Amino acid sequence: MKYSLCKDYIRSDYYRTTGIKSNSLFKMFLLTIVDGGFRFTFWFRLSNVSIYLIRIIAIALYRHLSIKHHIYIPRSTQIGYGFRMIHGGPCVINPTATIGNNVDFGQFSTIGSTNKKAATIGDDVYIGPSVCIVENVKIGNGVTIGAGAVVVKDIEEGATVAGNPAKIISYKTPGRLVWRKWNLEWNNYS
Repeated sequence: MKYSLCKDYIRSDYYRTTGIKSNSLFKMFLLTIVDGGFRFTFWFRLSNVSIYLIRIIAIALYRHLSIKHHIYIPRSTQIGYGFRMIHGGPCVINPTATIGNNVDFGQFSTIGSTNKKAATIGDDVYIGPSVCIVENVKIGNGVTIGAGAVVVKDIEEGATVAGNPAKIISYKTPGRLVWRKWNLEWNNYS
């Protein structure tokens, strides 16, 4: 991935965490000192950049943080703009999962598959702590998944689900827990 595109991904993650739109990679780097979730996503994004030296350093730090914080998100995982790891704690995302823009991901959560394809997650989705999303399910835009839910079926757009197995409990105010949404028009690349 080009450096300018990678920087926009990092800018979007930074904005979701702080509410500040910044072009300074140094300011964004400073946040890695205090926020574990942003620290991981910062090095995860840079580990895919096309500049060889930056990529090698980023891969080393990405792997170190992955082991230290028990976060398993392979570098090949497709994650959109504005990804926010809420507490930066243990989590697993299958490399075949596809995650949209402005997604909040809680600690101890898993997106897994024993077959060949994991879930497809839409935009503006909140995934609470200790959630399991199993196999090739489709999660629509604006979905809220409550803590401890086990998702085994598709969830339509705008639904709030909870329980084991997850059941729809509401359609009120979709995406209400996703704050500071990144707007794609703010990207600098052309």
